[in-house]
Amino acid sequence: MTTRFDRAFHELERPFAWLDFDALDHNIATVHDSCGQKNIRIATKSIRSIEILRYLQNNLPNVKGFMTFTAAETVFLLQQHFDDLLLGYPVMEEDAVRQILHFVKAEKTVTFMVDKLEHVRFLAELGRELGIRVRVCIDINVSTDFKLLYFGTKRSSLHSLELLTPFLEYIKNQAFIEVVGAMGYEAQIAGVGNRPANAVKGKFIEVMQLQAKKQVTQFRRLAIAHIKAYFPSLHFVNGGGSGSMTYTAHQKEVTEITVGSAFYAPALFDQFTHLQLEKAAGFALSVTRRPEKNIVVCHGGGYTASGAISADRLPVFYEPTFFSYLNLEGAGEVQTPVKVKHKKVHVGDTLYFRHAKAGELCERFQKLHGVRGDKYTGAYTTYRGDGQCFL
Repeated sequence: MTTRFDRAFHELERPFAWLDFDALDHNIATVHDSCGQKNIRIATKSIRSIEILRYLQNNLPNVKGFMTFTAAETVFLLQQHFDDLLLGYPVMEEDAVRQILHFVKAEKTVTFMVDKLEHVRFLAELGRELGIRVRVCIDINVSTDFKLLYFGTKRSSLHSLELLTPFLEYIKNQAFIEVVGAMGYEAQIAGVGNRPANAVKGKFIEVMQLQAKKQVTQFRRLAIAHIKAYFPSLHFVNGGGSGSMTYTAHQKEVTEITVGSAFYAPALFDQFTHLQLEKAAGFALSVTRRPEKNIVVCHGGGYTASGAISADRLPVFYEPTFFSYLNLEGAGEVQTPVKVKHKKVHVGDTLYFRHAKAGELCERFQKLHGVRGDKYTGAYTTYRGDGQCFL
């Protein structure tokens, strides 16, 4: 049976990456509704395409700016005339940061993430060299330590007011540093789905997340109040992520929510029971072999996601009811055997997949091929298609 994807993409050679604009528009509306009145900062690592970043900026109300992931990527976006960029991670690459600061001297707005004295010293020295005050955002750690289990990510070193105080005292005396923002990213809520394959684990995660929300709310509010005692003119407080939009929208101290993965709705976000997202991006492979009656082989497909190694890092089938991997092979570098159930598949057919994570898909393909309804809308270059590779 021919699908709308088959009709739209019939002239393309496989493999290719696809982007469903109907689903993308649905996800844009969902993000807008979920974030309420909060400003939205788009996470570029989850998009990795200049054209799609501009599409989101033009179609999503309340966009504040962008959260970037490396200094080199930030330079690239500045060269493409983007503005209001917040580096989501500390960077120490001197040449790239110096280039960024030259853009800042030309009145571009860029803010650097800091949580250690080394970050501040590095930026202060370059600020002194160029004669400008460097904008920084203080990254506080709102992960939850249950003693027997650390629930969150190992990010910032600032996980208590006792550690935050000397850091603020140090920054206060830096003439070439300007504190404009603070961030408290609740990764244990935003990035951990409560519906994994293991149902018992899912119940355990739900209990931990309920407790974590209480602790995040309490500590983040105290930390932001503490920062404002030193720097009362904070421009923004950043929080949240795709998996915690509704929760973060109700946090009084947060002024903006970072969102990225929700737009493409990768496979890992199928594990969130409260997200009403549609499958917006993925890739297509050609069926080139049929070694057995119920097994076909696709050419390529080994596009696994980063993170702790587990089955949920594999791509998933767009139509999971009909297909499954072979346990001893999985998704392979040059071929992927697939078990077929209740569907006729022939050599030369196309199977559609979704990546487990969002932007990493774009590291494998030079273009995203668009579809709206059953019509092909054109090709949109990824960072890789623009000749860029940042991490």
